[in-house]
Amino acid sequence: MKLNQIADNSGARKNRLRIGRGIGSGMGKTGGRGGKGQTARSGVRIKGFEGGQMPLHRRLPKRGFRNTAFAVKLNEINVGDLQKAIDAGTLDAKAAVDVAAMVKSGLLRREKGGVKLLGGGELKAKLDLSVWAASKSALAAVEKAGGTVKLLAPAKEEATEERRPNKFKPKEGKKPGQSKKGGKAAGKSAE
Repeated sequence: MKLNQIADNSGARKNRLRIGRGIGSGMGKTGGRGGKGQTARSGVRIKGFEGGQMPLHRRLPKRGFRNTAFAVKLNEINVGDLQKAIDAGTLDAKAAVDVAAMVKSGLLRREKGGVKLLGGGELKAKLDLSVWAASKSALAAVEKAGGTVKLLAPAKEEATEERRPNKFKPKEGKKPGQSKKGGKAAGKSAE
């Protein structure tokens, strides 16, 4: 073999297809794009379309769920922030520290939502805290300083009948579990 005899294998390179150069070429007029419409225009890429084969996002199975609508979002506070508030004189270390005390001291903007205590920073003062959740490092820091942490139940687990008694009170003249038309068997023929 000589240098002037080197060539590609047959079919290794295809000739470029010249599109839109007359109907005699077989690729004129619409140029392989079909008729009119979105896909006949330029700048079109239909997201997730893989030429007609089943796309990846439909081939893969569904897994899990997202609980964003009902997730309990807790306000996070570090033990170091509590110490800064005590040093500044806005938080009283001798009194019990709950959400209302944190709002009053400026650590939280409002009482809505619970509080999770995190272990960032250093705590020197002895505190009696009431929070919804606490990390292991936060519990260790409070106990090391000689304080206690009381974990409260999340707001949605509280007794709902106590918070909204009118919703759970049965209406007058109607027994619980009774349909509007009479008894449970209303609509069925008496045997």
